[in-house]
Parts: sequence; C-alpha cells; structure tokens
Amino acid sequence: MNWVSFIALFFVTWWLVLFAVLPFSLRTQDEDKDVTLGTVSSAPRGPHMLRAAIRTTIVTAIVIGIFYGLTRGLGLGFDDIPHIVPDFSHIDGH
Repeated sequence: MNWVSFIALFFVTWWLVLFAVLPFSLRTQDEDKDVTLGTVSSAPRGPHMLRAAIRTTIVTAIVIGIFYGLTRGLGLGFDDIPHIVPDFSHIDGH
C-alpha cells in the first residue's frame, strides 16, 4: 500500500470512528443541572471535541494497525474472506 492510499484509508476510517466515539463521556446540560437559556437540555455541556478527536485518533491507529497486521503480517486480503468463515455445507442438518 502506498502512502497516498494509507492516508486515504486513515482519513475515511478516522471519520467513521469519530461518529462511533463521539457520544462517549458526553455530559449534557440536563445532567449538570445547568441549562443555558435558549438551548435544549440535551445540549452538550462544555467543549469536548478535543478529547473526542484524541480518542478517535488512538482508536483509528489501533484499527489501522490491526488491518495492517492482517494484510501485511498474515497476508490476508479480500479474497480470503470466504475462507475465514467455516464451511458448514457438509453438515446435513437432518
């Protein structure tokens, strides 16, 4: 994989992981019992994007590391996906 493909894969994975990580450790104004006038009570309390970005980067690095280990270390690819799942066709089921 060349460096342009790696950066593209990291970028796409980072955005996917961001939406998965974003709700973690989010405190709402209602939970803190301090609702700002003109906002909904479920609005986030204070900025938390820096922490979310750091967590996202760490989780993305782990995911990309696992992907790299599977593709480069074990030599697996998309053609190997059917061979990962065990073949149960020989079981009759009767």
